[in-house]
Amino acid sequence: MTRSSDETSTGGRGFLAEVCAEWEREALAAEALGIRVVCVRIGIVLAQGGGALARMLTPFKLGAGGRLGSGKQWMPWIHLDDVVGVLVHASRTAAVRGAINAVSPHPVTNAEFTRVLGHAVRRPAFLPVPKTALRIAFGELSEVLLASQRVLPRVAERTGYTFKHPALDRALAAVMAAPDRTAA
Repeated sequence: MTRSSDETSTGGRGFLAEVCAEWEREALAAEALGIRVVCVRIGIVLAQGGGALARMLTPFKLGAGGRLGSGKQWMPWIHLDDVVGVLVHASRTAAVRGAINAVSPHPVTNAEFTRVLGHAVRRPAFLPVPKTALRIAFGELSEVLLASQRVLPRVAERTGYTFKHPALDRALAAVMAAPDRTAA
């Protein structure tokens, strides 16, 4: 079972985790100069017209969506409105220092995400993508897709940020109802 993590938890393992830890370490060096430093850790952003969701939508709209691997891995997600909200909140709130997780307060497993996304696009989502197929298609990136991170936004909550889209079903409904501003 995956433990929950927040801004005080130790970092993960692997290339991306190490790059992020080094980046944050360098940024935090500015605190010695009296500068308030905030390191925003952003989950999978749900937005119209781009990003991870755009890549996920195509197979789902074709009725070929499904969980990745076992589907038991946790997915830290956030609606674009809340990414912007957390960034503005962090910039205006002196109590926010160091790491802040820009993720929904209600994380879901990949299986739950798959079910809710299938419902949002009104298509079945029953075709699982085996680990082996992910490894063949994505190589080392497959490890990122199968990684489990049950991340919680404790700093945002503790410092008074109110999420506009905390529930996945409503966040996806808002994304699907939004006009696609990338088309033009």
